[in-house]
Amino acid sequence: MKHIPVLLQESIDALNIKVGDIILDGTLGGAGHTEEIAKRFGKQVKIIGLDLDADAIIRAEARLLPIPHDATFVVSNFQNANFVLDDMNILHVDSVLLDLGISSFQLEVAGRGFSFMKDEPLLMTMKKDPSEEDITAKDIVNTWKEETIADIIYGYGEEKYARKIAKAIVEHRKTKLFETTKDLADVVIATVGKAYGRLKINPATKTFQALRIAVNSELSSVELAIPILFDRIKSGGRMAIISFHSLEDRIVKQTFRKLIDEELAVGITKKPITPSIDELVANPRSRSSKLRVIEKK
Repeated sequence: MKHIPVLLQESIDALNIKVGDIILDGTLGGAGHTEEIAKRFGKQVKIIGLDLDADAIIRAEARLLPIPHDATFVVSNFQNANFVLDDMNILHVDSVLLDLGISSFQLEVAGRGFSFMKDEPLLMTMKKDPSEEDITAKDIVNTWKEETIADIIYGYGEEKYARKIAKAIVEHRKTKLFETTKDLADVVIATVGKAYGRLKINPATKTFQALRIAVNSELSSVELAIPILFDRIKSGGRMAIISFHSLEDRIVKQTFRKLIDEELAVGITKKPITPSIDELVANPRSRSSKLRVIEKK
């Protein structure tokens, strides 16, 4: 199975890569963007690819094997890029790319419970092997307070039936704890399925999104990481971020705006770049993606 990268040409073009550049791909995922950079520039640029998922590193190495490249892949959250760059004795990079979406592999193959379309363990962790200290979706729905669960589903999923869903979750766990994605999806669908009526979206979509964001601290990671990564970019270098829902995009937009207002950066995209009609037809999952780009002064 091959991951289809979103806004591929648009994002690589926007980075304005030149021979000799160092590019940090902070969200390696399916390695589609990194592969495209390698195809265009070969060994004339250096790529540093990060991903919290060890499987993503293995897939990236296999995907780039037939292509001449100079790439180093590290199991790490992009929030910790400072430590990775320090270990490599790299002070600055020329560009940073973040694709905040979840890869097709994680949705369809990883078996960690990201999708309600399959019956899998209810984990939702980006890490391949979470430790006992790592929070899972199973922990949240089986042990957290009803009010907290409702706040997560409403705040991160923008689900208007959050209170109703949280109440149903807590009632269900009194007789049977949640173990799999099907357990959770069935409860959510039984609770609000009729309210969703003929809407194209599955009633469990927003709840699953919210839990995934909470488990992986996705929003706080983005908010913390942008200034850290921006600081490591050379003057004239660029940062491109692809987001997939309004909460992420709001953080990117506001943080970029702050950097521009402080005259530390200039905006390259006045409005976010969105997928073309052709891309939407070829890859419906790209429909909510937005690309924003800034250049460091």
